[in-house]
Parts: sequence; structure tokens; C-alpha cells
Amino acid sequence: MAEVSQFKLPDVGEGLTEAEIVAWKVKEGDTVKVNDVVVEIETAKSLVELPSPYAGVVDKLLVPEGATVPVGTPIIAVRTDADAADQPAAPGEPAGAGVVGGPSEDMVPAPQPREQGEDGGQQQVLVGYGPRASVSRRRARRTSADVTSGASSGTSDALTATFNAVDRSARVLAKPPVRKLAKDLGVDMTTVVPSGPDGTVTREDVQRVAAGGQPAETAVVTGAGWDGLPREERIPVRSVRKATAAAVVASAFTAPHVTEFVTIDATRTMRLIDRLRESREFGDVRLSPLAVLARAMCIAVRRTPVVNARWDEAAGEIVLQRYVNLGIAAATPRGLVVPNIKDADRLSLLDLAVAINELADKARQGTAPPSDMTGGTMSITNIGVFGVDTGTPILPPGEAAIMALGAVRRQPWVHKGKVRPRWVTTLGLSFDHRLVDGEQGSRFLSDVAAILNDPAQTLVWT
Repeated sequence: MAEVSQFKLPDVGEGLTEAEIVAWKVKEGDTVKVNDVVVEIETAKSLVELPSPYAGVVDKLLVPEGATVPVGTPIIAVRTDADAADQPAAPGEPAGAGVVGGPSEDMVPAPQPREQGEDGGQQQVLVGYGPRASVSRRRARRTSADVTSGASSGTSDALTATFNAVDRSARVLAKPPVRKLAKDLGVDMTTVVPSGPDGTVTREDVQRVAAGGQPAETAVVTGAGWDGLPREERIPVRSVRKATAAAVVASAFTAPHVTEFVTIDATRTMRLIDRLRESREFGDVRLSPLAVLARAMCIAVRRTPVVNARWDEAAGEIVLQRYVNLGIAAATPRGLVVPNIKDADRLSLLDLAVAINELADKARQGTAPPSDMTGGTMSITNIGVFGVDTGTPILPPGEAAIMALGAVRRQPWVHKGKVRPRWVTTLGLSFDHRLVDGEQGSRFLSDVAAILNDPAQTLVWT
């Protein structure tokens, strides 16, 4: 006898609450085995392919592409009949994993890394990692029009209409009290013409519609914008962009930021990089000033450990961390992410360079696992790749320090009493003033600058 099992959206990483259904890999009527990839989802941290915990026939796709749903929402139903139950489990799968009644509806499959696609795409840039020449591909997002036209096969008309209504309502700009008022008065927010700033629906707008009055007329935007594109476009805030916005706001308004700057002669560092690039050990490794800065921070932090600490508000304690999980800020079309290199302080310059390269590849492909996005202790952001001299970076939540590396360029510099062309750069250090006072932050920044000015300084400190 056939039995229908529903696969619920799992939490694929550290406490994520929702995910977007990017692309279904199956359709109704398809036969699936245990561990067959059935859907690609996008979380606040990465793109992930989910395998099926069941063997059987796809009965229904319960969520359309492009919809964002909470963890625990049923997303696909699979008929697990006797024939499907007899299929052997995939290699490495425990016995009974695909049998009817084996996996529960709440089971969480291990996420599979997403492979880089071959169709359409955008350039992805690692902030702080060399040339921005790599391109990865991904399909365009589904729009509500696609869903309405039945592009999501296998989803009932009623369910599709429900998701469309929720999606339209979510795009209406209004404060929570105004939304509650509309709900209490039975007013459909999507029918209200906004009169507030930036197209925001006000209490008066809702009350006017509830009273049967005519909505206020608003100016209609007509004509085309740049390159013939629409004059205005609304982009939903979701996934990485949404998580980043919440994180930087929380950090900026909970940790008192202080930023200090130092401009240095990095000529010796650039000469070292040139020599290493010609050596056999570094022959196949992409080496940049970022790797030297990363190594310098890992050395200097031992002399000022508090810059690698964290503030535990609940316990009323400062936690000293005697290890460095070094975050490297990465800018991608999906938003800013800061994956980190675990135990970076234990790595040599060569190993750090390799780790940064691997981190760059993951950022380009969107395959960095959630574990890479958590547990950072201090970070680097390289704004120099954009030709920017310096900046005031915002701390990643939970970290006490972040270093900005500016552009390394040839500039006039007084060297040995004469003005000469030298390689010059500016470092900017932001730190949490609850943990790090001015003397400690200045000492750490000065130590890092000393190493970039003369890499031989590491022989004295290590």
C-alpha cells in the first residue's frame, strides 16, 4: 500500500530559520532514490542542494520556486510504496534509510555542496583577494509572474495563489502597527495606495480604504531608465543580504566602534612577495599582500590577545580566545559574507595563501558551508582591490577587531632622507572599545604595520 511522506525543510546550518526554494530538480511523477538531489535552496549563508530522505515517486511539490519558507515547512511529498521501499540504500547510507517508516518527517539530511552551473551568471568578487576575473554562473530568480503562469509544475492553484498573495503583501512597505491595523479592519494591504514617504502605507491610508473612501492619487512613474531598463525596480531583501543587514545593524548599535589608521611603506613586503612567487614552493600558489597581512595579524595578536577576545553579555565576562579563526570578507552578488579560516594562527604563510585561495573559490561558487561562516574571532576586509585607500569597517558580530587593507600603490615617500617612489598602503583597524582600549588597539595596529614595513620583524617575535 502506497504511503505519502512529506519532507520538511531542514535547518542545514547553525540556527537558520528560513530558506528560499531556488530550483526544483524533480517534477511530479519522477522516481527518486534515497540521496537523490531534489531541490536547490538558498539560505542566509549559502546555496545548498538537498537530497531526498525517501525512495519512491514524487507525489507533489508543495512549495513553488522563488518562495521563502520557514524551517520545518513541508516542501515535497513522496509516495513510498512497497517497490520503492525495496530499493537498496545509497552507498554509505545506513540500512533502512529509504524504507517506509524508516526516516521520520523531521529527519534532516546532510546538505550537499552546490556545483557551479554553466548557464547565465554574474561575476563574484572576493573582497581582499587579488584580481576579480573569476565568473560563476547561476540561474535567474523566479518572479511571481512565473509562478502565476504555472511555471512551478505540480503546485496546486490554491497553494500557488496563497504564496502569491503572501509575496505581494510582503512587498508592501508598512510598519508593523499599520499591518496589524489593516488586519484588524479587514483591509487587503495590496489594494492600498500609499501616501507616505518612499511609498510607505500609513495608518490614514488604511483607515481611508476601510471607510470606503477613494485612495489618494500618487504620481505614476513613466518612461524608461538607463539602457532602456525600467526607471525603478524593487528587489526583495532576502537570504544573505537580509542576514548581513541585520548583523551589521546589530553590531553597529551594540559594540562601540573605534577606528584607527596607519600609512606604511610596504616596499619590503612587495619585494618579498615577488621573490616568493618565483620560488618552487609558491610556484602554483596565488600570493598577494592579503596573505602577508593575515600572517602578520596572527603573529601580532599574541602580543595583544584582547583584540582576539569576545564580549559575553549574558555572563558578564570577556572571553580570551587563544586561537585565531580569521575571517576574510567576501562580496558576492548574493551579498556580503565573511567565511573564516579555522586556526589560522597555526598556518605558515604558504598554508595561509592556499587557504585564502580555497576560501575565494568557495565564495565565487556560493558553496561555503555554514560552518565556515560561524566562529570567527577577528577579520580582514581588503578594500584595496577596488582602488580605495582606506575605510572604517564594521565589526562582524561577536568579534573585537577587523582590519581594512587599502590599495598598495607606488607613491612618493621619504626614504633615507630622500623622496623616492615606494609601495605605500594604509591600514584601518576597527575595534570594540568595550574590550579593547586605545592603547591596546594602537599597539596591535603598530605591530602589524611593523611587520608589513619589514617582514624580518617576525624573526624577532616568533
